[in-house]
Amino acid sequence: MPISPPLALVLFLIGGVAGLLGALLGLGGGVFLVPFFVLVLHMPMHMAVGVSLTTVIATSSVVSAGTAGRHLMNMRLGMTLEVATTAGALAGGLVATALSARTLQGLFGVVAVLTAVVMLMRLERRNVRSVGAGAEPGRLGGRFYEAESGGDVVYSVRRLPLGLAASFIAGSVSSLLGVGGGIIKVPALNAWCGVPLRAAAATSAFMIGVTATVGAFIYFWHGDVVPAIAAAAVLGVLVGSRAGFAIGARARARWLKLLMAVVLFIVSALMFVRAVS
Repeated sequence: MPISPPLALVLFLIGGVAGLLGALLGLGGGVFLVPFFVLVLHMPMHMAVGVSLTTVIATSSVVSAGTAGRHLMNMRLGMTLEVATTAGALAGGLVATALSARTLQGLFGVVAVLTAVVMLMRLERRNVRSVGAGAEPGRLGGRFYEAESGGDVVYSVRRLPLGLAASFIAGSVSSLLGVGGGIIKVPALNAWCGVPLRAAAATSAFMIGVTATVGAFIYFWHGDVVPAIAAAAVLGVLVGSRAGFAIGARARARWLKLLMAVVLFIVSALMFVRAVS
């Protein structure tokens, strides 16, 4: 399916914005691209999800390859949770093909608004157990240097069963809605499992690439991934993701949470309007 140069430029630019916000918040960018594809370009929902999943893989690759991303990522925790996430992604991808576009849009809005509420409830709370070289994070915990705290941030992972359950749901949501799963994982890791937002975002960004690959293959098999559209959007996402992660390393955690909540409320409202119209 060929696309015109103006459309390619628009896709590149919106991909850049989605990549910036996706890397900044660990959401993968799909939560911004899917509404744009559906509401502005009037793309069928299944096609929008399929293309979005390819951009999620790009965002994950940029964050995982970056020095700052490797510093913040908790690989042991990520691989533990990814087992449940991949199973959820496979289930969600198979179910998605049987659901109507209106149902998927309504689900998208519900997930977005619930996630925004969770982040607002956690606005003033931080998951820093201690700062200093002597603290021990435990088996699945981690540590990283944070300029905002002025030292090493050490955290322990709590409520692992809840994290596994949330990861399964995140995998299902990823394949159903094309959002990479970070929309569930980041708030869950931050609010329930005790992982600081920056580490949760980086770990989620690593995980969503694996999750999105499972869903993207299913959509590609059904002919819902348009290579030309995906290529233009992915190029923008690659550029935006690098900028987003660089900004996120310096931004205050409170403002990152607030930005995430505001964006999700706007996105959920738009998708609800689309679902009922």
